[in-house]
Amino acid sequence: MVPKKPQSGRLARKLSQIHLFSNTGKRADFLLLFVVFILSIFGLIMVYDASIVEANESFGDKFHYLKYQGFYFILGWIGLLITGRIDYHIYKRIIKWLFIGNLILLVAVLIPHVGLSIKGARRWIDLGFTTFQPAETFKPILIMYLATWLEKKRTVIQFFALIGFILGLLILQPDMGTSIVLVASTFTVYFVSGAPVAKFSLATLTTLLIGLMLIFSSPYRKDRLITFLNHQSDPLGNSYHIQQILISLGSGGVTGVGIGQSMQKYQYLPEATTDSIFAIVGEETGFIGTTILIACFLAIIWKGFQIAQKAPDMSGRLIAAGITTWLGTQTFVNLSSMVSLTPLTGIPLPFMSYGGTALIVALVSVGVLLNISKQIVEVRK
Repeated sequence: MVPKKPQSGRLARKLSQIHLFSNTGKRADFLLLFVVFILSIFGLIMVYDASIVEANESFGDKFHYLKYQGFYFILGWIGLLITGRIDYHIYKRIIKWLFIGNLILLVAVLIPHVGLSIKGARRWIDLGFTTFQPAETFKPILIMYLATWLEKKRTVIQFFALIGFILGLLILQPDMGTSIVLVASTFTVYFVSGAPVAKFSLATLTTLLIGLMLIFSSPYRKDRLITFLNHQSDPLGNSYHIQQILISLGSGGVTGVGIGQSMQKYQYLPEATTDSIFAIVGEETGFIGTTILIACFLAIIWKGFQIAQKAPDMSGRLIAAGITTWLGTQTFVNLSSMVSLTPLTGIPLPFMSYGGTALIVALVSVGVLLNISKQIVEVRK
């Protein structure tokens, strides 16, 4: 009588055979898929946790934010599964029109009665049932457009003229956080495409100098820089936000106060569900929890650049490198501002912060990464 094989062995084989609706017969990168799923699930939990007080007071429904984020979560994962199946080469046929359409939307947000102004910033279009932020969808669209645009030889001047025009629209909103992310991701795409190093380095230095000029020419950006340099300068005014973030993180200690036990979410901490959600995570899960969270983001970045390195062609390499740099830079900017390594910047933490457009776009872009990973041709030594 032949002994039955252990059930655990069968389960492992089934997991190893998972195909993300593969149209190539190859598996998508399972580790990347798994980590993104865990992060987005944890993000749902933390959005509910951080928003429960505000949702109850503002809407009389403690599940208000969870309902919306849950809806965006479902849409985002449907989008991920779809883009995970679509051959990324197909985007070449439509990316020009997506780029032009999104560019028009970036201009539209600046038009009164079309763009929605919140706290002095014009970054959203009111759709009635929800709001839409064109700058979020523009991140992957610009990366994929550049991957096609750079197939022809482009000069440094042409590249900086294109990026400069786009950054000008973002600065007018104003949206410094998105500008930083787009600069990092587009510069990476251009560099990987084979940009001349000397000219590229000089142009990059010029861009940094222009960025410093923009900071000192804007009163609110200058105030943020002063606050960064001296946290005690105005504890009830400009420094209030960062003070509350540091209180949250400090209260967490090594192991945290426990999920659901945060005190800062009782409307002490501004933007607890969006830009500052990491502070709530730190307070409730402590150093151990935040370390695991950061390790998850590092895993995504590592897998993304690994996919870029092994991509079957230059187009896949540029898209993967651009998307990975975008997600990595956005994570770094958010986390570094939370621990006061850089000035406080309003930018969401990928897969974690509340916001429909940001979550859906990030998940859909991961689907593109997964599709590239399915087309990798392993070279045997």
